[in-house]
Amino acid sequence: MRRAIALAATPGVPLHPNPRVGCVLLAPDGTVVGEGYHHGAGTPHAEVEALAVAGEAARGATAIVTLEPCNHTGRTGPCAQALIAAGVRRVVVAQRDPNPLASGGAETLRAAGLEVETGLLAEESEAVNPAWTFAHRHGRPFVTWKFAATLDGRSAAADGTSRWVSSLPARRDTHRLRALSDTMLVGTNTVDVDDPQLTVRDDDDRPVAAQPLRVVMGERDLPADRRIFDDAAPSLHLRTRDPEQALRTLYTEHDRHHVFLEGGPTLAASFLGAGLVDEVVTYVAPMLLGAGRSAVGDLGIPTIADAFRLELLDTTVVGSGPEANVRLTLRPTLRGTH
Repeated sequence: MRRAIALAATPGVPLHPNPRVGCVLLAPDGTVVGEGYHHGAGTPHAEVEALAVAGEAARGATAIVTLEPCNHTGRTGPCAQALIAAGVRRVVVAQRDPNPLASGGAETLRAAGLEVETGLLAEESEAVNPAWTFAHRHGRPFVTWKFAATLDGRSAAADGTSRWVSSLPARRDTHRLRALSDTMLVGTNTVDVDDPQLTVRDDDDRPVAAQPLRVVMGERDLPADRRIFDDAAPSLHLRTRDPEQALRTLYTEHDRHHVFLEGGPTLAASFLGAGLVDEVVTYVAPMLLGAGRSAVGDLGIPTIADAFRLELLDTTVVGSGPEANVRLTLRPTLRGTH
């Protein structure tokens, strides 16, 4: 199974919209007769690729798969049926499929007389597709809120200027994190005032090939010449101020699994207040402003006992010398825990 997980995590495989999956086929004597992994949407699934390598040697073999073989027909046929047709005798699965549209493969295999085991190294397998797994279990995308702030928690100076609170190395690191998501989300005020393009760029400031969906959330109309509406990447205007509705729409209508929230303090406060932030990434710059815009808006917290608490997962210095920022990665915990 560890080999199958390594195949699933092959560098360069897209993180979305499909899960990364690996498969190893073992002959009855334990010899590897086929391997495969999913290369991205529209390509053969891991099981099908491994079966093609194995050919007739797949008959009587054991399939080791990181994700339950799919049970539906999408761009490709159901992998459960492919395993049955190839004469595979036994299937060992790490993670059960949380996607209701594709799950049920284990039951189909058992009904056809195959021996099926599930749960082997399930957590390790889930770690290969964390946002995809979360989205299908919760019916909404995983949300990462990213912001940059000074030591005193300001995201902009008193005159509204905010370029640049974070350093160049921190901004490059932000683009690396943007590329891990499939959706960039900001509010109408950010688009109207800051006019961000919200694309992913490499270290030479060139746009990368695969761009996330750019989403602006809010009810008011926006000028058509805002950069978020250019042809550098796909874009969408969700005319709602309800974070829950926005996430539900992105999941059910646009198959989105990981939202990278880069809006201003008001939008951030609305997502935090709704309990819809799953991860926080902040770049802390070694500067003080003493006044200016806070990184997050009013959370309705009257006393310290009601504060939002976050668990610190990682601390990393990004850059060096005067360009150094500290990147904190945190996970929200229960509000009011003290």
